[in-house]
Amino acid sequence: MRIHYLQHVPFEGLASIEQWLTKKDHILSATKFYHGDSLPSVDDLDWVIVMGGPMNIYEDDKYPWLTLEKHFIAEAIKKNKIVIGICLGSQLIANVLGSKVYKDKEKEIGWYPIKMSIEAQNSAVFASLPPSFTVFHWHGDTFDLPPGAVRIASSEVCANQAFIYGDRVLGLQFHLESTKDSVRQIIENCASELVTGKYIQEPEEILARDDDFSNINTAMSKILDYFATFLK
Repeated sequence: MRIHYLQHVPFEGLASIEQWLTKKDHILSATKFYHGDSLPSVDDLDWVIVMGGPMNIYEDDKYPWLTLEKHFIAEAIKKNKIVIGICLGSQLIANVLGSKVYKDKEKEIGWYPIKMSIEAQNSAVFASLPPSFTVFHWHGDTFDLPPGAVRIASSEVCANQAFIYGDRVLGLQFHLESTKDSVRQIIENCASELVTGKYIQEPEEILARDDDFSNINTAMSKILDYFATFLK
């Protein structure tokens, strides 16, 4: 498979997704916007993975490449590519599909539970995941459910934690790809966000959750395995 990922900052890379890719015989390429990379032709790709970042999807004036990225994601969806968005990536997909993205009532930073929807529990993608489990969050924005999309998960703070659109487009507001090393990098670069808050944990607590890191990476692999079956 020809898998291309979009990376917005140097400290939010593929993390455990890269570990999954190294076990497969896939062609991997990237657009790293912070390096000024250009975007490839969508026709040359099978998958597009859109990573996270501290910017907001509506900051096109500050990050001009956001406009180009949105057009690229829209084209990938239109051409029936597999498109997976994580955190900022899910917000970009939601926006491209016609939803509003805005500040949530609370930031979620740390380990908090999500509840899978009935639709998710009955779907081929998520049926193997528990109906409720703890995942890693680092976000302050949220989005309305895109028209035609199916809600996959919600949390106490955020009604739309994940959605699937059609059968090839997935948005995850939370991070299943995170490893202890990748989270440590986010903490080092975004320490100013770790203020006192109802749903904001201390760095020491965030990094001490070895079992949770293992569980989310297993869940990420299961989701990737599922989408890989489309192109066999």
